[in-house]
Amino acid sequence: MSKIGEKPIVLSSAVNLTIESGKFSVKGPQGEMSFDVPKEITLIKEEKNLIIKRNNNEKKVRSLHGLFRQLISNAISGVEKPWEKKLEVVGTGYTVKLQGEDLVFKIGYSHLVTFKKQPGIKYQVEGNNKVTVAGYDKQLVGQVAYQIKMIRKPDVYKGKGIRYLGEKLRIKPGKKAKAAGAAA
Repeated sequence: MSKIGEKPIVLSSAVNLTIESGKFSVKGPQGEMSFDVPKEITLIKEEKNLIIKRNNNEKKVRSLHGLFRQLISNAISGVEKPWEKKLEVVGTGYTVKLQGEDLVFKIGYSHLVTFKKQPGIKYQVEGNNKVTVAGYDKQLVGQVAYQIKMIRKPDVYKGKGIRYLGEKLRIKPGKKAKAAGAAA
């Protein structure tokens, strides 16, 4: 039995919810989202709660039950308060700045790297080395944050590059540590 799928979703007054023949849409102060719900899943709106029910107990339907409950919950949360991912640029001389609505990185290449604005996403730069990616779609926020991180992955020997704020890296010992171990 799906434990996540059974939990009701609490609705706030700031969110406007519409359910029409297999289509779910939600509108809030941050934006609006909509997607199709499979015919095996039924949405029931009761006062301040939204309940997700499944029509049968097949394995695929049970997995869809929990998935769509979480997708709907994330959409409702996102249009009310935006999702955020924070990144930091680590390295001597590595910086980031906001130029118009685009991000411009100086990260050890011979040229500046520009990351264009994505629709539905807002960027915010703190200082010259912290970036906040915010938006109402949780999946899109995570995807854009990952694309930014892949501009310059953290180096495993020095730790330089772009990483999530608070991410712990396992730094490898270099050649000197290996040579010192062999000589002993």
